[in-house]
Amino acid sequence: ADILFILLLLFIRSSTRVLLSVKRLAVRKPGKWTNTLYTSIASLTVAGGLCAVPFKQVENLSHDSLIRRAVSLATDSSSTFLSQTTLAFIDAITEYSKAVHTLIALQRRYLSSLEKLTPAEEDTVWQVIIGQRAEVTERRDQCRRFESAWFSAVKLCETAAEAAYTSGAEHASITVRTNIQVAQSQVDEARKLSVDAEKMLIESEVMEIERMAQYAASVENNNEQEEMPEAYLRED
Repeated sequence: ADILFILLLLFIRSSTRVLLSVKRLAVRKPGKWTNTLYTSIASLTVAGGLCAVPFKQVENLSHDSLIRRAVSLATDSSSTFLSQTTLAFIDAITEYSKAVHTLIALQRRYLSSLEKLTPAEEDTVWQVIIGQRAEVTERRDQCRRFESAWFSAVKLCETAAEAAYTSGAEHASITVRTNIQVAQSQVDEARKLSVDAEKMLIESEVMEIERMAQYAASVENNNEQEEMPEAYLRED
């Protein structure tokens, strides 16, 4: 009986310890589940690409601070896109202008030596001119392609600047708007070169048409003069 009583006491004591442990676990459980939940959300957010920084580094920051950080990244990336497209667009305009000036020089040289060329030489020059015209067309298409990308970059920067301003990142907004103004100024300067080159090309083509018409009329007159004596002989 004594042994049974002792075993009963040991069982009751063990049961009490178990119940106390369970109670303590229940008290701590909500906190642990909360930490686990936040950790899972942070991991999911980072893995899904919705957050640019790990949760442990930003858990003490406000939503406004995180938004300003994110919008700063957006303005930086859009400014980089703008600078790259601006550089590509300006280079394309420059190469297009060079191709146009080369075509103008070839046309003028051809017109100045029109009466001195043999048929074979004239054909060779025309092949060079045709090839240069093809290059001008290719350069013009390249300009249009980069111009489209540049316009997209400007619109993206304008959207990023607006988002930065409404999010409280005024410095980032001012910076990206300044970048837009600088890019537009650089592109406008480059466009002046292409506009001037296109005007010169139009003038050169008009001159070519007039000169070719004069040359054709001159050749026709020469042919008529060569045929005149034979006509007079037939009438006699």
